[in-house]
Amino acid sequence: MDEVGTVIRNKARLVAQGYRQEEGIDYDETFAPVARLEAIRIFLAHAAHKNFRVFQMDVKSAFLNGELAEEVYVKQPPGFEDSAHPYHVFRLDKALYGLKQAPRAWYDTLSDFLLSNRYTRGKIDNTFFLKKTNGNIILVQIYVDDIIFGATDENLCQEFASLMKSKYEMSMMGELTFFLGLQIKQSSEGIFICQNKYIRDLLKKFDFENCSPMKTLMAPPLKIHADSTGKSVDITNYRGMIGSLLYLTASRPDIMYATCLCARYQANPKESHLAAVKRIFRYLKGTMNLGLWYPKDSGFDLIGYSDSDFAGSKVDRKSTTGSCQLLGGNLVSWSSKKQNSVSTSTAEAEYVAAGSCCAQILWMKNQLQDYAKIYSHVPILCDNSSAIAIANNPVLHSRSKHIDIRYHFIRDHISKGDIELHFIPTDLQLADLFTKPLDEARFNFLVGSLGMLNLS
Repeated sequence: MDEVGTVIRNKARLVAQGYRQEEGIDYDETFAPVARLEAIRIFLAHAAHKNFRVFQMDVKSAFLNGELAEEVYVKQPPGFEDSAHPYHVFRLDKALYGLKQAPRAWYDTLSDFLLSNRYTRGKIDNTFFLKKTNGNIILVQIYVDDIIFGATDENLCQEFASLMKSKYEMSMMGELTFFLGLQIKQSSEGIFICQNKYIRDLLKKFDFENCSPMKTLMAPPLKIHADSTGKSVDITNYRGMIGSLLYLTASRPDIMYATCLCARYQANPKESHLAAVKRIFRYLKGTMNLGLWYPKDSGFDLIGYSDSDFAGSKVDRKSTTGSCQLLGGNLVSWSSKKQNSVSTSTAEAEYVAAGSCCAQILWMKNQLQDYAKIYSHVPILCDNSSAIAIANNPVLHSRSKHIDIRYHFIRDHISKGDIELHFIPTDLQLADLFTKPLDEARFNFLVGSLGMLNLS
């Protein structure tokens, strides 16, 4: 089906019985790299920065093109046996769907083909390929059999499409509009990413089509807890709702905190937890067309925001880390996660959060090297001056000597000049959205500041 749910093709496949394979005999490597969603958003942010269009193509029956390195035999398909040799088997030259190594074989085959045509594979992201020609560049991102690509000169896109058609049977899908569940609208002003079709399907699936909308996800202060005396609810339905909402966070950072908070109680959900989840759906009812906006000709400066609450979890008193990373003002990465250890002070919680943000910044720095972007002294904005002092001070005093060594790596990267910690007032801390419930005015301010628009 396409992005609006219309059936565009019916297909059937011959599938091998991969569960009959034995490791070391029928297969060795099965892992095939796939692009992270952050990498897709970085790709789109770069397209907005360079002001070029992104196109999409699909390889028909991709796994059937993967060349096998092992000896694999299959029985003749039922209904298609050779009457002269009914008990003969086939030795496979290429992969079939169902084989454990089929994804890996396809990736190796495709990457070898691109490398032989003078494309360069990304040093960090092995699903990213690029080629430079006469001052222009074409970028290619692969997710199994789905390929998106764009170039500073559209002639390079046409050359790439012709190259792929010469080797494989392709479906050219034109400009990128639907990828990995994300609806993408490209215009002369910028790129818009949303999932409004998925939200409509979600509201219909869980019977929220006629509910009254809410303006916020949660009302402060935080009241959700384990609720051991509450009435239990259908665990399967609750987990289904949480899983659906987690998939939606790919383009909706505004629901990240509330969804992750409710996800903590999946083991034994109560009516109070279900009520909180239902409020998220009611909020989505009124914001179906909200999404991320990447304006054309935007900058490409890397910046991070780091924040934390203090002992917010009423179950184990652990704090919640919130962080987000922007490229030229375009939000490309965000997270809301309960910390692994109990912090004894606000400064410690903020310091641990800054370390998590630093780790994501370092990954993005490495990823962006493939785009020929080199960053140093990347600013991470934190609203706690004590945490900044701990990060810049090599002395372990009585208040910080117990902090696990794994969080102190941020000091090393500050001394190397990879990152810098800067103070920002709490009013301007964008990562505040990922750590606690907020009132309507504050919530709307942060949603708008993160570059989310309602393009209905």
